[in-house]
Amino acid sequence: MGIKLENVGIAVRNIEATIAFFTDLGLTVLGRDTVRGEWTDTAVGLDGNHAKIAMLQTPDGQGRLELFEYLHPDAIETEPTLPNEIGMHRVAFSVDNLDEALATAARHGCHPLRGVATYEDVYKLTYVRGPSGILVMLAEELKKG
Repeated sequence: MGIKLENVGIAVRNIEATIAFFTDLGLTVLGRDTVRGEWTDTAVGLDGNHAKIAMLQTPDGQGRLELFEYLHPDAIETEPTLPNEIGMHRVAFSVDNLDEALATAARHGCHPLRGVATYEDVYKLTYVRGPSGILVMLAEELKKG
């Protein structure tokens, strides 16, 4: 059986703010739509669901995020995920320049949870709390090539 990862879906509080955050980091918007109807009820398993959606892609064309802002039923606020909680954990990106990525994130009010770490002289990395409480890992490879 062949399989490939298509995308990671994330429900967000404000789709516009979340799109702005991820496009400033370098992703591009592939498409946007508002979806509703029997097919979405069936696919998602949620009767009467109605949502704004956007598909974003990384510059290399390999990674995609699908963002959802629910219009109906009302979105359910939850506490932001902690790094040690079971379940959907984080989305991670390799960046060319971690300092630039952190400056971009800071313009959106998103800062490292604790600081920037170095893993075995291979990566500089950190977690930031993005829009809607999304954990985002940013990592810069130190030994390029």
